[in-house]
Amino acid sequence: MIVEIKVPTPGESITEVELASWMVSDGDIVEKDQEIAEIESDKATLSLLAVEAGKIKISIEAGETVKVGSVACSVDTDFAGEVSMPEPEAAAVTETTSEEVKELKTTSSKPETEQLEATYSDAKVSPLARKLMEEAGLSVDDVISGLKRISTKEVELVKEMPAEQVVSTTTASAFIDSNASREAERQKMTTLRKKLSQRLVAVKNETAMLTTFNEVDMSAVMQLRKKYQSKFIDKHGVKLGFMSFFIKAASLALKHHPMVNAMIDGEEIVMPEYHDVSVAVQTPKGLMVPVIRNVETLSLDGIETALKNLAEKARKGKIGLEEMTGGTFTVTNGGVFGSMLSTPIINPPQSAIMGMHNIVERPVAVNGKVEIRPIMYLALSYDHRIIDGKDSVGFLVKVKEMIENPARLLAGGFDPEKEVLGL
Repeated sequence: MIVEIKVPTPGESITEVELASWMVSDGDIVEKDQEIAEIESDKATLSLLAVEAGKIKISIEAGETVKVGSVACSVDTDFAGEVSMPEPEAAAVTETTSEEVKELKTTSSKPETEQLEATYSDAKVSPLARKLMEEAGLSVDDVISGLKRISTKEVELVKEMPAEQVVSTTTASAFIDSNASREAERQKMTTLRKKLSQRLVAVKNETAMLTTFNEVDMSAVMQLRKKYQSKFIDKHGVKLGFMSFFIKAASLALKHHPMVNAMIDGEEIVMPEYHDVSVAVQTPKGLMVPVIRNVETLSLDGIETALKNLAEKARKGKIGLEEMTGGTFTVTNGGVFGSMLSTPIINPPQSAIMGMHNIVERPVAVNGKVEIRPIMYLALSYDHRIIDGKDSVGFLVKVKEMIENPARLLAGGFDPEKEVLGL
């Protein structure tokens, strides 16, 4: 029986998707619920599963953009349970003269290493390349047989090469590696990348984006993390990172400055009372921004667990559309890549995004004395149409206060000493 497998819908309003890649070949025997392809839309990547076991027949080539509901492939269930066997390659038939046979026999009697050396005796190897080959234990044959392809440049070089090539050490050509590539690889832009490009350009054109900065002394958080890291792992099963402190501090700061959590909807300003924080995650397919729901109700271990689960799903391409929509505020951490300072771009329809950066020891003034402290620069990009300077600057100051004095996280962002005294 032939069973058709159709392209699934990634979500509402999406009518076209790209069949990114096939994980099986035409004619393979697949199992039921086996992942056979990846479907990529402008919002998420989905896996295409085999609904039945059997022999697969592919109808759509990888890289094609198709309508939702189109037949991607079919499965012949009569072949269920069989094992895919590679087709034997046809034996090459050549005409060989008696002299060639004699020469072949003579050559084949030599040791294999001597044959390889004779075959590529004219190959020119640069001193640096020869040194790398010796360190790796590779021969010229290993390198040549390991080449993925021969480009037009190599063919043209051989065509134009004179019968007897004489290289003079007094000419500039002596310092140029003749094997240097000038090829350029072209890749088709994925649907996700195209949509991301459109959204980023739209943000720059449609918002009054402005960025404010502040610096944070990370000493207290680093000491707290170092002191309790092992106990935290033993109790909660996850590592205590810096992201959870900043996400929690951002959520508490949003309570003090709700306009930073707001967004424009037509001629109205919507101010959610909940904090759904989007977290930028770099994946092989590009930047994804999964959402941690109701951060205002989570503790540090809850945030760390959510971060770990979402990051793993995003990197494996298993994250769903519902996990990437509906955020009210975004946190991104360019510091993991070594960024000192940046102006992050707002993730629409949100109105603000906070950027974390690398931690560097810098000289700072503490109580009239110069001390070396681990400092991080923080950035907040915001839509100036609805967020004023008072809220944007006040938001970052509030985050700074909680990171430099983590006890404020327990006091809702307020000074714990004043709370005790009722001031």
